[in-house]
Amino acid sequence: MNISLNITETIQEWLIGMMPEGAASIVAMVAVALIYLIIFAVAGLYLVLLERRVAAWFQLRIGPNRVGPLGLLQTMADALKLVSKELTGTIKADKFLYNLAPYFVIVSSLMALAVFPFTKEFQAFDINIGIFFLIAISSVGVIGILLGGWSSNNKFALIGAMRSGVQTISYELSVGLSLLTMVVITGSLQLSEIVEVQKQGWLILQGHVPAIIAFMVYMIAGTAETNRAPFDMVEAESELGAGFHTEYSGMKFAYFFLAEFINMFIIAAVATTVFFGAWLSPFGITESIPWLGAFWFLGKTLVLVFLMMWFRWTFPRLRVDQLLTLEWKYLLPINLVNLVIMAIIVWLNLTIKF
Repeated sequence: MNISLNITETIQEWLIGMMPEGAASIVAMVAVALIYLIIFAVAGLYLVLLERRVAAWFQLRIGPNRVGPLGLLQTMADALKLVSKELTGTIKADKFLYNLAPYFVIVSSLMALAVFPFTKEFQAFDINIGIFFLIAISSVGVIGILLGGWSSNNKFALIGAMRSGVQTISYELSVGLSLLTMVVITGSLQLSEIVEVQKQGWLILQGHVPAIIAFMVYMIAGTAETNRAPFDMVEAESELGAGFHTEYSGMKFAYFFLAEFINMFIIAAVATTVFFGAWLSPFGITESIPWLGAFWFLGKTLVLVFLMMWFRWTFPRLRVDQLLTLEWKYLLPINLVNLVIMAIIVWLNLTIKF
């Protein structure tokens, strides 16, 4: 069931009158890819600036204030600097894997963006296994980190890559189970259907206490999966230099750097879609004014992004044993019990009706 209007199909239908169907399909996919690349780049630059502003606010500093009005062009200047920097590497690095690794990270992030319903009309691909696709594609990014750390032939990069493997495999369980807890309510993995169910009320309200617990676990595990403080064992600047990307410079470093912020946006966007109704307004006026959907989606997502930044500038870094203990001794058992409770609630038909 395809509830949401697919932007790719919309562009393709518009082009069919001008060219053959096969050519129209290819041009439509290229056009959508370019649109999402622009969104990707702009979102990445804005989130880097937001991170610096939030950090300055928490540390009672001014933050970026020199390049452009109010420092708004600072990240643009940094991007130009990274593009112009020389691409260096180690002599003993595995050249093919070393050069391939950043693209695993950046492409997996870009593919994940394609399934989000930014509005009812703006969604690139509305597939019936949307949640499963997001969990699966997020696992691909860690391959890039592992390849980058191993192929660099640097002990600090290798340690960072190994930590990434352990951390991602561990916390993906909690991310998946917390999302599965909400799928139990909707009975669907398709994101547009999950949003449609929430016209009766956001799932975090429909799902009683288990939904709130699932959200809290998801945000903790999601922050860990993006390798951000206090779960930044993968980079751990005070211990590993720069971690898995120690030997990267220029645009290749920028790919890793940008992907971290886009992954943070993706984690927040998934939570917005599954728990807070995606583009749906709490006042019920989104349907009559369609462009408001994008405002509500981005607004909710940025609030959750701010929450993740708040984590970073509040809590100290965990040790490796503390990080794994948190997942395997606490979050995973809580998730399993929470999933069973949610299944019982749905079985007894106790979900709130608005």
